[in-house]
Amino acid sequence: MKIHEYQAKELFRKFQIPVPEGGPAFTVDEALNVADRLGAYPVVVKAQIHAGGRGKGGGVKLAASRDEVKTLAENMLGMTLVTHQTGPQGKQVNKLLIEQGLNIQKELYLSLLPDRATAKIAIIASEAGGMDIEAVAAEQPEKII
Repeated sequence: MKIHEYQAKELFRKFQIPVPEGGPAFTVDEALNVADRLGAYPVVVKAQIHAGGRGKGGGVKLAASRDEVKTLAENMLGMTLVTHQTGPQGKQVNKLLIEQGLNIQKELYLSLLPDRATAKIAIIASEAGGMDIEAVAAEQPEKII
C-alpha cells in the first residue's frame, strides 16, 4: 500500500506525533482555503505523487503570499512531475499538500518499506535528512540505520 505525504501526516496527528499544520488540496480553491486557514506565510505547496525526489523535480515550493499559492497551485495541479523515481514519463499531479513553512532546526529521514526477501517491514532511518538520502547511503552509509 502506498500513501501520500498528507495521508501519512494525518496518521501521525491521530497518534499525536507532531507535524506541521496543513491539509490536502485537490483544486486551486482548496489550496487557497488551506492557506487561509493556516493564516501566516510562508506556506509550502507540495505535489503529492507516489515518488521521491519531488523537491528536486520542482514539486515542492515556498509561497510567500496568497497570490503565490494560487499561481503555484494552478501550475502544479495537472502537471507531469518527473523525478529520478518516476522515470522520464513522470506522474501527473492531482493533489497538493499545503502546510506551514517552518524554520527547520534538524531534518531527519524515516522510511518503512516492505522487504520482499524476508516478507517483513524494513525500517530505514538517518539523522542526515531526506533530500539527498540516496547520496547519503552511497557516500556515508554509516549514517543510515
